[in-house]
Amino acid sequence: ENRQFLIAIFLHFTTAIYKQSYLAETGEAVYRKHRLNSCYRGLFDHCQTFCNALVTALKARPRMHSVDTFVHQFKTNYPGVVCPSTPTVYRYIDDQRLTIRNSDLPAKLRRRVKRPGTKHHRINKKNLGHSIEERPTVVQARQELGHWEGDLVKGKRVESEPALMTLTERVSRLEIIVKLPNYHADTCLKALQNTLYDYGTEYFKTITFDNGAEFSSLSQVAGTDIYFAHPYSPWERGTNENTNGLLREFFPKGRSLVLASLIDIQLAQDTLNNRLRRSLNYRCPADLMPELA
Repeated sequence: ENRQFLIAIFLHFTTAIYKQSYLAETGEAVYRKHRLNSCYRGLFDHCQTFCNALVTALKARPRMHSVDTFVHQFKTNYPGVVCPSTPTVYRYIDDQRLTIRNSDLPAKLRRRVKRPGTKHHRINKKNLGHSIEERPTVVQARQELGHWEGDLVKGKRVESEPALMTLTERVSRLEIIVKLPNYHADTCLKALQNTLYDYGTEYFKTITFDNGAEFSSLSQVAGTDIYFAHPYSPWERGTNENTNGLLREFFPKGRSLVLASLIDIQLAQDTLNNRLRRSLNYRCPADLMPELA
């Protein structure tokens, strides 16, 4: 009985002390502090590992990743690490929350909004050879390898200046780059013919070129079928046009190509052919056409 009496007295005084020491203001302050620490601080604060790796990858030269391909690869390689979506990363860049600027993303700077209703009319249309309208339907469907699009990438728009002839395979997006001493018609003809012989004409079923005067002799090429797009219709060779835009990261517009060495050109070609592409389900062109890469 004495033991039970002592326990009862102890519990009574303990409860009394607790009630006397509790302060509502203090309890409210403790609650708010705990609540503040329990709130989600935002995705950006939780993905610093990703952000640091992204900055390093996009500032690397040569650059092997776009924002989208890096996000995809990071999610694949580190499934347990927090990773934002591609649109969220672009928003971080626009908000200057990363040490990357739009100037580090040449492809983003090239995007232009098309104005509706703007059309080009050309009275004197050149007939350089077979029109794109005569091209086999299998080319448009991208159902087989071996169909290419071609154009010139020019440094300075002077015919005596060097230029780069670019060939882009429509299915794999594989890129071949050839430096020309100038962009006269006979120079383009000779360079294309030598390229076909070097790689093998069996890999070139068709090639679709721009309607420019520099390509006026290409119908004489042996080993493939040459077609020409309509004037002022770059979307008819959209694969090549897009890749040429990527090439401007290595050879900016307006800068002479006189000093562009074969090593520089090969580096650009290898980089583009080994970049992951969303259009290829995050594979690279060299994976789809390794015999030419």
